[in-house]
Amino acid sequence: MSASSMIVGLDIGTTKISVIIAELTGNGDASIVGVGYCPSTGMRRGVVVNIDKTTEAIEKAIMEAERMAGVEIASVYAGIAGDHIRSINSKGVIAVSREKGKAHPNEITQKDVDRVIEAAKAVALPMDREVLHVLPQEFTVDDQEGIKEPVGMSGVRLEADVHIITGAVTSAQNIYRCVKRTGITVRDLVLEPLASSYAILTQDEKELGVGLLDFGGGTTDIAIFYDGTIRHTSVIGFGGEYVTRDIALGLKTPLEQAENIKLEHGCALESRARDDQIISIPGVGGRPPREVSRGVLASIIQPRVQEIFELALHEIRQSGCYDLLTTGIVLTGGGALLEGVDELAEEVTGLPVKIGRPDGLGGLMEAADSPVYSTAVGLVLYGLAHQHQMDVFRGDDSKIFQKIVHRMKQWFEDFF
Repeated sequence: MSASSMIVGLDIGTTKISVIIAELTGNGDASIVGVGYCPSTGMRRGVVVNIDKTTEAIEKAIMEAERMAGVEIASVYAGIAGDHIRSINSKGVIAVSREKGKAHPNEITQKDVDRVIEAAKAVALPMDREVLHVLPQEFTVDDQEGIKEPVGMSGVRLEADVHIITGAVTSAQNIYRCVKRTGITVRDLVLEPLASSYAILTQDEKELGVGLLDFGGGTTDIAIFYDGTIRHTSVIGFGGEYVTRDIALGLKTPLEQAENIKLEHGCALESRARDDQIISIPGVGGRPPREVSRGVLASIIQPRVQEIFELALHEIRQSGCYDLLTTGIVLTGGGALLEGVDELAEEVTGLPVKIGRPDGLGGLMEAADSPVYSTAVGLVLYGLAHQHQMDVFRGDDSKIFQKIVHRMKQWFEDFF
C-alpha cells in the first residue's frame, strides 16, 4: 500500500482524537485498514487551547492507525467544529449577463452562478471571523423558484438563497498547525457536522428532512437537512464532559473515575436505572471505596443531558426548521452511547430519534462501528467524494486561511 492510495480522516475532538485510514479500491470505494484513538486534553469546546498536548494526542492516534494499517500516511482530511462556528442564511440577486459568444443572449452560465453567490455572501463580518463556506440552497430564475442547477437555463434575473458558515480565523489556523507539527499535511478542513452526515444520513433522510445531533465531548453540533441540502448549522457549547463534571462533583470522585463510571454504568433516564443496582465508587487519597445506586447516578446524569437537548430544541425552533424534520433526529457522537439517551431526546424534542452509527466503508468497518467514529468515517467519505478536487495545502502559515477559504468554496458540491 502506498500513501497516495490512502484517504485519512482525522477527528480532533474535545475529549478524543480518532483516525480512520481507508484504502482506495479498484471500483471507486474505500476500505478501512487502520483505526487510531487517543484521549485528548488540549482541547476545550472543540477549540485548541494547548498546541503541545493536542499535537501529542494527534501523533499517538495517527501512529496507532498506521501500525494497524502497516503504512505511513502523508495527508489527512481534518474536521473543524467548536462553539465559534456561526451560520446565517443570505440572498443574492444579479442580472444575467449578455456577453458576446453566448449561444443564447439570456443563457445562464457558470460565471453568472459564481457572481450571484459572491453577491449573496457579501455580508458584514467582524475582523476575527472568516467565511468558511457558502452553500447554495436553491436558485430562482425570474419567477421560477426551487431550481437546483440553473446553468443552461434562460432568464433575465438570477437569485440565490445560500447558507453561509463562518468561523474564527485563529481556530482553523491552530488546527492546521497542530497537524503540521506531526509532519502530516492537511488536505482539507471539513465542518464536522457535514462530515458526520456523510457517514450517518441517507439521501432519503436529507430529502425529506432530518436533524443531525452530534453529541460530542465538548460540544453538541446540529445540522438540519431538507430537500437534499443543509438548511441550518449551529454548535452548542456543552457536551458529554459536562455530564462527567457533574458526576465528579455529585459523587466526589476525580474526573477520570467519573468518566469511567459514566461509560460503564451511566443511564440518561432515571426511570430505567434501578436502585438495587449498586456501583462501587473508588476512594480518593487512601479513603475506602463507597457504594451508590445506579438510580442516584442517573439522577445526576439526566438533568444535564436533558438541558443539552432542550438547548438543541431551542436552537432548532429558533432556526425555523423544526417543522422540516419529517424523519426526526439522528443522534450520534460519544454521548449517543449513554443508555436511554434516545428515549430522553424523544421526550424533550417530541420527534422520533434514532442512534446513528457510521456506514459506507468496507474492510475493518466493525472496528469503527460506533457513534464515536462517525465524524472520522465521514471525513473519509467526504475525501472519497472530493478527492479529485482537493489540492494539498502548502506554503507559509500566513496564507493558510486564503487557501482554506479557496478550498471551502467547493464544499457541498454534491448538494447542488
